[in-house]
Amino acid sequence: MVVSGEHAAVNGRPRSQRARYTYREVADALRDRITSGRLSPGQRMPTQAQLAGEFGVERSAVRQALRILQSENLLVNATKGSPATVARHPRPALLGPEAQPQSTMVTLAPRITEAFQRADVEIDALCMTAVSLTLAMGEPLRLIHEGRTKPARIRVRVLLPSRDIDLAFPAPAPPVVEPVSRAAEASRAESAVGGRLRRDWLEQRNAQGQVLRHNLLALRATHGMDVTVEFRALPFTPPVKLYLLNSNEALFAYYTLSRRGEQIDHERVDVYDAQGVRQMLFAFEHGAGLRDTTFVEQSHLWFNGLWNTISQDLWLSS
Repeated sequence: MVVSGEHAAVNGRPRSQRARYTYREVADALRDRITSGRLSPGQRMPTQAQLAGEFGVERSAVRQALRILQSENLLVNATKGSPATVARHPRPALLGPEAQPQSTMVTLAPRITEAFQRADVEIDALCMTAVSLTLAMGEPLRLIHEGRTKPARIRVRVLLPSRDIDLAFPAPAPPVVEPVSRAAEASRAESAVGGRLRRDWLEQRNAQGQVLRHNLLALRATHGMDVTVEFRALPFTPPVKLYLLNSNEALFAYYTLSRRGEQIDHERVDVYDAQGVRQMLFAFEHGAGLRDTTFVEQSHLWFNGLWNTISQDLWLSS
């Protein structure tokens, strides 16, 4: 009897000689079939029972493998009763060990949009200004207004730096001052630049937060949704940004500082700053291996610890 390539066991083992596989190995084998073209775009996958029999695993392991491939945008309808289908236009993985880190601008929006497919949406964020988060909300809000997505409950919590702290960045880069006589003048100039940078950051933080809150709370009146948006202030400048989606995903990036020139009050000065939307965002998924699961769980513990202890109420006003 000849077994077709589509349903053949890995390494060509006949069914009677098959070994047991982990759900990660099942996902790896199926991913190879999709990326190699043996399973074509739009083609239906074998049933979960067939895959469980082929790989010698429980159907729960097959379901985990299929969820991983759906999170990588290689499958659609993997969580429904009928067999999953190979995606028409497979995209690079955005989650799990196979995910390629991409900038916040590229990665965050599709993950936020996917998070809004749930009936109960929960998003936690720690960042400098909420610019990226506000931008990423555009697509799911559009889908809600078009009637294509309708979550019943939305909970958003955002941690931002307090206005009462000395920011580590953006901040003026100290100039090289050789003559002692110029030290006081340089110090005054640095203080003036620091004040301007601080005002600009605070205006952006407040404006982005207000837009985010307004757009989400408006869903109460327009769509009758249960929406809560909360902000709290941190007593430090966060060196990283973190987004937690539906207790299932953690998206993490470092704020990588650089020294750059900026025109402030008709004067060119050097400042230390980071471009948040360009930072590389690393994606972790609960259930996609021990490393990812642990990172997601620990990230939630860290965020909740900050939220419930050292953070304070934040008022989005100048």
